[in-house]
Amino acid sequence: MAENHTDPSGNTAQFRAFVDAPDTAAAAPTPSRLPLIAGIGAAVVVVALVAWLALA
Repeated sequence: MAENHTDPSGNTAQFRAFVDAPDTAAAAPTPSRLPLIAGIGAAVVVVALVAWLALA
């Protein structure tokens, strides 16, 4: 019975290539922070408007 699975620790060169291979999951792009910043800015504006109306 032939085995198609190649063991990356079969020899030193294969193991080093396996270890040095880039991880595709770690290279995922980070999401944008723009919606978070816009939401915080809008909340500050609303709080300032309510405070201004309460003191007027």
